[in-house]
Amino acid sequence: MSIVKEFLLLKRDLGGLIILFIMPLVLVITVTVIQDSSFKTVSNTKIPILLVDYDNGSVSKTVFDNLEKNQLFTVITQIDNKPITEEVARENVYKGKFQLAIVIPKNLSVDLQAKVDQNVENIVSKMGFTDSVAKPEKQKIIQQKEVKLYFDPAVQLSFKNSVMNAIDKMISQIETKSIYTTFQNQLGEENTKFDQTSFITFKEIIPKINNKEVLPNSVQHNVPAWTLFAIFFIVIPLSINIVKEKSQGTFVRLLTNPTSNLIVIIGKTITYSVICMIQFYMMVAVAIFLFPHIGLPPLNIEGHLFLMSVVALFSGFAAIGFGILLGTVANTQEQSAPFGATSVIILAAIGGVWVPVFVMPKMMQIIAKSSPMNWGLEAFYDVLLRNVSFVEIIPKISLLFLFFIITTSIALFYDKKKRTV
Repeated sequence: MSIVKEFLLLKRDLGGLIILFIMPLVLVITVTVIQDSSFKTVSNTKIPILLVDYDNGSVSKTVFDNLEKNQLFTVITQIDNKPITEEVARENVYKGKFQLAIVIPKNLSVDLQAKVDQNVENIVSKMGFTDSVAKPEKQKIIQQKEVKLYFDPAVQLSFKNSVMNAIDKMISQIETKSIYTTFQNQLGEENTKFDQTSFITFKEIIPKINNKEVLPNSVQHNVPAWTLFAIFFIVIPLSINIVKEKSQGTFVRLLTNPTSNLIVIIGKTITYSVICMIQFYMMVAVAIFLFPHIGLPPLNIEGHLFLMSVVALFSGFAAIGFGILLGTVANTQEQSAPFGATSVIILAAIGGVWVPVFVMPKMMQIIAKSSPMNWGLEAFYDVLLRNVSFVEIIPKISLLFLFFIITTSIALFYDKKKRTV
């Protein structure tokens, strides 16, 4: 009957119940669509960048060709049919009309070749391949060149770093090619061919499940994270219902029955556990059946659904325990609702739902280990991405259940102490 009572309370608040199910679905769809582009190596949307070429040489041509080949950028060299100057580029970028401008300095190609010639001549002369009778000429001092990058102040630091790394790698390859060519000319072996391909390469070894490579995508990262966020948001309606029972006198009437308060708590736990599991299965269903129709990869749960359900259940227990404690301690709905919403957002922030834990400061990484959302999120990732067994997630789900036991026990002790006084 305690379970029936809880379902009747939820049924009376139909609007709140709809929000409890619909809002998480809207959230996971919106966030996944937005973040999906960052998990794709090739994007359909090209970023226009400005290229100011004061060099007009081989280096600037190579830079232009490489940027044109890159499917992430569209190179613009003219505005209103006029070559772009550095001043025009800087003004357009700083006003937010373009995200990036690259300025190639004057005589870059000529000076680069001259510098390489000097270095190669020094090496060749020390090796004894030059005429020792000839008087060495005084070498011209060649100033270092700068390729200027102008970024829109609003772009993210990660975008800046990736672009600067790409440009740096491009220039390094140009310099290396120039050195090889100059050595050929100096040694008089024009027909000699140097293998200029990279000797050291990188290859990502992708984990396999059932002999199939499993490449993580935005769906596999976002669905567990925002499902966990939605599960913990039941703290708000649960704590509000407990406060309502106290303010309306329902709780006092329940205490007159020949049952302990523990029975009431068990009724709430079972009821809201059902709600949590319905939320979880709705999120999974949307990720499997709806995502492919809106251009997102479907969620692959092959062989994982049972363990994911176990993690969701124990995550629900942790959220329920927190909601019971909050509803027991709070005296008014004005206390429980704002505090519940704020605390869930804080737990999500420090738990790694929004920002990965490994990019946080050391102190925050330590604090993150104390968030029940972090335990649940890591358990989801263990099952979905790391392909672990049930035994390996026992420590994390045990922490979630222990959190439920501790918070519920504190709530029962607090309520008994308050009524005794």
